[in-house]
Amino acid sequence: MITLLVFLPLLAAAIAGLGNRAIGNVPAKLVTTACLFASCALAWPIFVGFLTGDSEAHVIKVLSFITSGDLQVDWALRVDALTAVMLVVITSVSALVHLYSWGYMAEDPSQPRFFSYLSLFTFAMLMLVTSDNLIQMFFGWEGVGLASYLLIGFWYEKPSAQAAAIKAFVVNRVGDFGFSLGIFGTFLVFHTVSIPAILAAAPGMAGSTIGFLGGRVDTMTLLCLLLFIGAMGKSAQLGLHTWLPDAMEGPTPVSALIHAATMVTAGVFMVCRLSPMFQVSPTALTVVTYVGAATCLFAATVGTVQTDIKRVIAYSTCSQLGYMFFAAGVGAYGAAMFHLFTHAFFKALLFLGAGSVIHAMHHEQDMRFYGGLRKSIPLTFWAMMAGTLAITGVGIEDLFGFAGFYSKDAIIEAAYARGTTAGGIAFAVGVTAALLTSFYSWRLIFLTFFGKPRWAGSEHIQHAVHDAHGHGHDDHAHDHHDVAAEGAGSEPSHDAHGVDEVKHGTLGYHPHESPLTMLIPLIVLTIGAIFAGFIFATPFIGAGGSAFWHHSLAFDHEFMEAVEHVPMWVKLSASIVMITGFVIALWAYILDTSVPRRFVATFNGLYQFLLHKWYFDELYDLIFVRPAFALGRFLRKRGDQGTIDRFGPNGMAALVQMGSVASRKLQSGYVYTYALVMLLGLVAAATWAMAI
Repeated sequence: MITLLVFLPLLAAAIAGLGNRAIGNVPAKLVTTACLFASCALAWPIFVGFLTGDSEAHVIKVLSFITSGDLQVDWALRVDALTAVMLVVITSVSALVHLYSWGYMAEDPSQPRFFSYLSLFTFAMLMLVTSDNLIQMFFGWEGVGLASYLLIGFWYEKPSAQAAAIKAFVVNRVGDFGFSLGIFGTFLVFHTVSIPAILAAAPGMAGSTIGFLGGRVDTMTLLCLLLFIGAMGKSAQLGLHTWLPDAMEGPTPVSALIHAATMVTAGVFMVCRLSPMFQVSPTALTVVTYVGAATCLFAATVGTVQTDIKRVIAYSTCSQLGYMFFAAGVGAYGAAMFHLFTHAFFKALLFLGAGSVIHAMHHEQDMRFYGGLRKSIPLTFWAMMAGTLAITGVGIEDLFGFAGFYSKDAIIEAAYARGTTAGGIAFAVGVTAALLTSFYSWRLIFLTFFGKPRWAGSEHIQHAVHDAHGHGHDDHAHDHHDVAAEGAGSEPSHDAHGVDEVKHGTLGYHPHESPLTMLIPLIVLTIGAIFAGFIFATPFIGAGGSAFWHHSLAFDHEFMEAVEHVPMWVKLSASIVMITGFVIALWAYILDTSVPRRFVATFNGLYQFLLHKWYFDELYDLIFVRPAFALGRFLRKRGDQGTIDRFGPNGMAALVQMGSVASRKLQSGYVYTYALVMLLGLVAAATWAMAI
């Protein structure tokens, strides 16, 4: 069952990719989607088996992979509770994304290629989470990197998509270099790459040291930090996060798959899988806590000023991943995985809902040109409302809550319960980020679905109306400038122009609900966003945690019991700031829409700082990109052209040419000239013969 589950997406990718246009759009979509739903149908019974206690961890050997001295590597599929959780997340979201793409990509001429890439992406992630050794994990690790490059740059004719794909690939190579060093170091220390063997031997390495960069450092701290660098790249943690927002250049279904079920969750899974190693190094855990908390706060602040609907959700993902990492850092690995699980449902819902909005608004992604859409696309509106209620953590203690109410609040409470300095800072950051999360999430809802229509400002809508009616709307062309100039997503005022409000705001454009293939995934994910936390809290982080995880990760039952008994003000803190964020967003974007404009005017420096994403891209451009290009130009001109070409092929060609010119001068055509040359040659030969 597990072998079929893992390899069905690969089979689908091969059929759709190799067949491509020869088999046509519909067969390619049918094969890939059917295979993913089959994998999903196989994954859920495995997950339920671990929930009920009917299943036990086991390993299925596929084939012998590498035999080289002490290195023995089998290609094997490990199935335990941690794997089962990831299997249902990956296959469920991927299957729904495949179905959703039927409607979203309906007009694209390269659908077989797109669906092939989606299935390949899924297969690579499945290989990663079922790996029984670090080599196989690295294969899946690099596989999702390759697939993300192909999908982010799917519309390769767009320069921005090309640049985003290359950026994602290069930034992840930095993290992957650290990850590969961690694997090499782990093999050097433990003489094996088998994950069970490494985890069993890890406690025995406590206190040992290893030589590194001319000094002696703690062995487990070094190995864990090198491995964590890989997680930072894949899961877009602060410093290696810059690729994630630009990844929005890919089609929206790709964004949902990357952010909810595949690439960015790989780092969290890896840290949880190797949690017994991290437990041996308090220093490494402290670093993980601080990096996760910093990422959580950074991404939440940047998300508050974004105007592209997909970028808001992208920075939200970055922030939520920060929660997962600082949960792991304080030792609450079960809570980290629980938030990964619930996050998959509501983040996929938000991204696919955003895709439905973009589809309705003729590919317009700027929220400043939305407004009043709840009546035009009601099902999308309610789906995104469910996703927003889930991510902001709406719920009532001991009664009912949406998904994020259980998982995110558990992380915040765990940070407080840990009692360390790092845990205290993570708790404060988590509460602050929860306020910002509520604000930017409700800001997205209010700008998109409430208020007066601002569609006239969109060039996309103007073109749509122009195409529909055969005439332009140049009299409204100024709207785009007016809206953008107001900043921070505030509504433009049209009354001063003396134009009828409805006509001016909409240009007569009528947004429409998405097709059924796009709505069905939204409905299914809505159910997950509402009930996933309520149903699975007990087995993941509650009384059943030890029995469910059963050594697949480091689960401290006593610590999780302490989390349940934190003071009431700690339990209520996330809900209080959630309500505060909602009230601020309501005030600024519904009750008094001049507030954002006045805020930007008053705190323009802060606004620009956040709008430019803390200037990380500019800083990296100054430190890395420009010097790299300068070095490249120098090596090209002075090294390649000035040295290699000059003394290599160009030099040899010039030498041959010079020799030809000299030889041509000797070819006079006179017999006495040739005779003289022959005589000189004989004299030289005779002289040489007598000399030796």
